Amino acid sequence: MSDEPEFVIGSEVSCTDGVCGELHRVVVDPVARRLTHLVVEPRHGHQHGRLVPIDLVESTDGGIHLRSDRAGFDALDEAEETQLLPGGGGPWGYHDENAVSWPYYNLVDLDRDEGHQHPEVVTHDRVPQGGVEVRRGDPVQASDGVVGHIHGLVVEPKDHRVTHILLEEGHLWGRRDVAIPVSAVARVEDGVVLTLSKDQVGALPPVAVEGRH
Repeated sequence: MSDEPEFVIGSEVSCTDGVCGELHRVVVDPVARRLTHLVVEPRHGHQHGRLVPIDLVESTDGGIHLRSDRAGFDALDEAEETQLLPGGGGPWGYHDENAVSWPYYNLVDLDRDEGHQHPEVVTHDRVPQGGVEVRRGDPVQASDGVVGHIHGLVVEPKDHRVTHILLEEGHLWGRRDVAIPVSAVARVEDGVVLTLSKDQVGALPPVAVEGRH
C-alpha cells in the first residue's frame, strides 16, 4: 500500500503555478469502485469549488499536484450549482427527482419586513452521473455499529481503483488511522457500510496518514 497514492480529505492541492485550494470531498463510481473526481475548494470563500477529473492528478507526494495551471483549474466545472425556487414552497417541499447528489440548502428571504416574497436560493453539490460523494467525517458502519469516520481513500495509481478506505477510529484520547480493504466494503450509502465487525476493525494495524491533523 505504500506505493499507492493517498487522497486525504483536507490535503493541499497545487496547480503547476501555485496552490489552488484543498481537497474538500471526492466522487467515487460505486460500481467500478474507482475514484473519478476530486472536489477542490479554493481557500478564498467567495470562489466556487471545482470538479477535478482524477486524470488531472500528477502526483500525491507532499500534497496533491495537478497537471493544470490555475487558469485551467478555474475553467473546470463548478462543484456546486444554484437554483432559484419560487417563493412559498419552503425547503421541505423541494424535490428534484433528477438530482444525483446530497443537497444542502441556503435559503434567502429578502425584504421580509416589507412583505415581499422572493425566490429561495437552493445550492446543491454537482455530482457526475452514477457517482457518489465521499466526505471527511462520513460515518463508517461496521456490522455491529459505527466504528469511526472517513479520513480519505487509497487508490491504485494505474486505473484509480479504490483499494482502501482510510478510517479515523476511536475517540479523542484513542484515535488512530486504519486502512480498510475495499473488499470489506458492502456499500457506500450515507457513509460506508462494512462487512467487518468492530472487533475485526480493531484488530487491523494502524497506518500513518500523510497530512494527519
